[in-house]
Amino acid sequence: MSSKELTRAQAERLEMLAEEAAEISQMCMKILRHGYSSYHPSEESKPAHKRETNRKALSREMLEFWAIFERMALLGDLPTLDFWGSKAIWEKKLKWTHHQGRD
Repeated sequence: MSSKELTRAQAERLEMLAEEAAEISQMCMKILRHGYSSYHPSEESKPAHKRETNRKALSREMLEFWAIFERMALLGDLPTLDFWGSKAIWEKKLKWTHHQGRD
């Protein structure tokens, strides 16, 4: 196997990661269109406290993404994440924002 080839397992994990990334993007758009507290019409029959709001759905999708990322790092597909570096990344991102303020 050349360095450009992926195993079937690696390709499948990338497919899984891409799918979750797309679902996160979709939830972000739903929140922008309908708000955090909105929910899918199929949730209407559930008691209010059991409905999956857009906020909960986004959190769920992010956790699913994270689980795949974590597995990919564990298996050597990706480097492990250095959470200590996340503050520096956020600070860099702040340079291009308009409404985030400074913590």
